[in-house]
Amino acid sequence: MQTAGYVSTGYKGLDNILDGLRIGDNVVLKVDSIEDYRYFVVPYVDQALVDGRNVIYMRFGDHEPLLDPSPHIKIYEFDPRQGFEIFATRIHQAITDEGKEAFYVFDSLSELLSAWATDHMIGNFFRVTCPYLYELDTVAYFGLIRKHHAVRTIERIRETTQVLIDVFNHDGHFHVQPLKVWQRSSPTMFLPHRKQGEMFFPLANSFEATDLLSSRSARQEESSSRQLDHWHRLFIQAEQLFESPATELEQAHMVKHICRHMIGREERILGLSIRSFTLRDLLDIKTRLIGTGFIGGKAVGMLLAHNILKRQQDFDWNHHLEPHDSFYIGSNVYYSYIVHNNMWRLFMKQKTQEGYFSAASELRKEMLIGNFPEAIREGFRKMLDYYGQYPIIIRSSSLLEDGFGNAFAGKYDSFFRVNQGSPEERLEQLEDAIRRVFASAMSEDALTYRLQRDLHEQDEQMALLVQRVSGSYHHHYYFPELAGVGVSYNTFVWDKDMDPKAGMLRLVLGLGTRAVDRAEGDYPRIVALDAPLKRPHKGFEDTRKFSQRDVDLLNINDNCMETISLLNLTTHDVKIPWRNYAVQDKETMQLLKRRGRKQDIWLLTFDQLFSDNNFSDLMQRMLKTLEESYDYPVDVEFTVNFTTDRVAKINVVQCRPLQTKGADHEVVIPKQVPEERTFFRTEGNFMGGNISQPLKWVIWVDPAEYSKLPLADKHEIARLIGRLNKRIADKVDSPTLLLGPGRWGTSTPAMGVPISFSEISNLSAIAEVAFTSGNLMPELSFGSHFFQDLVEADIFYLALFPENKTCFLNNRWLEQQSNSLEGLTPAGARYKSVVKVIRVPEKNLHLMADVVSQQLICCYQQEG
Repeated sequence: MQTAGYVSTGYKGLDNILDGLRIGDNVVLKVDSIEDYRYFVVPYVDQALVDGRNVIYMRFGDHEPLLDPSPHIKIYEFDPRQGFEIFATRIHQAITDEGKEAFYVFDSLSELLSAWATDHMIGNFFRVTCPYLYELDTVAYFGLIRKHHAVRTIERIRETTQVLIDVFNHDGHFHVQPLKVWQRSSPTMFLPHRKQGEMFFPLANSFEATDLLSSRSARQEESSSRQLDHWHRLFIQAEQLFESPATELEQAHMVKHICRHMIGREERILGLSIRSFTLRDLLDIKTRLIGTGFIGGKAVGMLLAHNILKRQQDFDWNHHLEPHDSFYIGSNVYYSYIVHNNMWRLFMKQKTQEGYFSAASELRKEMLIGNFPEAIREGFRKMLDYYGQYPIIIRSSSLLEDGFGNAFAGKYDSFFRVNQGSPEERLEQLEDAIRRVFASAMSEDALTYRLQRDLHEQDEQMALLVQRVSGSYHHHYYFPELAGVGVSYNTFVWDKDMDPKAGMLRLVLGLGTRAVDRAEGDYPRIVALDAPLKRPHKGFEDTRKFSQRDVDLLNINDNCMETISLLNLTTHDVKIPWRNYAVQDKETMQLLKRRGRKQDIWLLTFDQLFSDNNFSDLMQRMLKTLEESYDYPVDVEFTVNFTTDRVAKINVVQCRPLQTKGADHEVVIPKQVPEERTFFRTEGNFMGGNISQPLKWVIWVDPAEYSKLPLADKHEIARLIGRLNKRIADKVDSPTLLLGPGRWGTSTPAMGVPISFSEISNLSAIAEVAFTSGNLMPELSFGSHFFQDLVEADIFYLALFPENKTCFLNNRWLEQQSNSLEGLTPAGARYKSVVKVIRVPEKNLHLMADVVSQQLICCYQQEG
């Protein structure tokens, strides 16, 4: 309940016009200059100090300070260039700290334009800040410089504030005209008032009013640009510059200016963008942008890759590149969605230490049921009209995504939409996907990732990249022939003769989901580009075991993504040139024939594709060209479709700096270590570069005991490991090794332990142990999102195949160790037969690996 306290503006004449201010009032003054704004601020502050008020100055503008330093005025300083989220969050926190009945002066809101480009975000800032000030019984002054803002933004501010006053000069006289005074009125309150001395008098006769208002109206009509947002004025200027005989230097300055407002803030990516994009490129991006703001890291990476390749001087990439026709949903739409659906207070709660995870859970639910402003929905409709009923994919493209050091691989969601149905149905399908991508920014894994990488206080807006799905129709299915991940530096070399610098591919038939994620019971083809026909396994039986069995595709009839077995797909007339990608499994075909069933059975090996090196050379050229421009190893997601004359058409759908470690320090693997001092050793099957890591703890999940557990208990084992991860693991002070059966992070407990990334985040190393009798097999996941998580979290990965002659696992040592589980977590004691927690004695166990020799050992160091 607001008090009805009368507050003076510091000008008796203005008090008379407004009937004074009220506690809770936000006062916005539209002025011609900062000096005009200061004219009203100083008397207001002087009067507030006389009245014993707590006066706060919110300083963020580049203009001269509105107030001189004083021991009686508290000054907060903010930098809006850090981004809307950080700026608004810190102001919200300052207001919270000051509490009730403070009196505020804010620098001119127009100053925020240079930092944010679009004044739509100024409207958002005011809409979330003004009501909070009102609730705390404050009085606050805000200034707006005339002609700097779109009419729509002024209207949003008018709707939100309690007092809006137009301040202007005419015929050498100062004038004020209240445009809104909440819950007060008088016969002359909303007339223009001329200042005479210290008083303001209404223009009560018609000829003065006509002279004044007609003159003001004419001046406003002279500038049609006042109807435009600052953002749109910028691009009008860019269009005019492009169409004029501007110098290269002038265009370069405009490119740099636009990149800082639309491409991003990360300096290395920004510098690469400024060098790679022309003014025409940026104007083309703008024509396909819905909303305003940044297009996000994923979109930038995709666009950079296409530009870099197309402009290579010594190779015609236009012959091999599939053109893209993507759309971009600007990062400001994310905040506008939050503000539009009244989630800002909850968003601010999530920014606090105590609410970081708990409020995020509630916010995520709210994000899934919000609605979009009509202007944004109109942009969605136009985009869907363009794509028609072609399948599309809605991908996260946040500000921090795909930069140097922060890939965010798999942290945010992406969704395929088959895009069938009426326009209304397709719009709802699109909006549902966008809501879900927005909500994924509040997932526990994403929040944990940001927290661990000290990104939780950075501005992280969620832009989106909308792409036509690359592929073609095969009856009622739609999919690309090939898809995968390529990396320009291969730390997973399984043969000492391989060159890590040659790069590698992780290749599948159909949608690339099975290449970027670990698919249950399925294996993509791992290709070392300097030895494309070599496999990380041996023999036809292993080829059958470690091959792709299922294909992800889009079912047009059922309007959904579908996983279909390769066996089933081959029975459809899908016009796939199987012999280019697969070999017949004649043994299985003969077995079926004896049972009265005749059918072609194919094993995807891709050997024919790589038999002449043309395709592998092309992919290696692509990766190395991008690596050279980035001056850094790259990680690329791609699709491949072939023309009728078998020309590969590659669509680079994502490109980012590769998060990896190489052989940056030499590790000498000890020879002939006795078995009693060895925990395990193996050749190959590890990722993470060279390592020499002492261990304090070992967590062992027994494969045989795990396999016996019911489904619910298998999930509980994952939660138990998560608790141990928080309780004992620390990469510096308490390095911990986790070993367990099959695949860590699987969503199918029958394939391994279904942990999340946040449940292994503090570990130093993890090992996947093959348990063939329980069908629990590791999956060498180099290039997958899971791999990116491990590398970025500095977690070493290895796989153990105890049945192989090149691998030794000391089960006797395991049995001899005491189990610390019950003492660490009494609630988990019932699983002590499944999970053993080993406290390593002072004579540390040491994990060592060497990339060059492909040797790995975990053993006690030699005494002395």
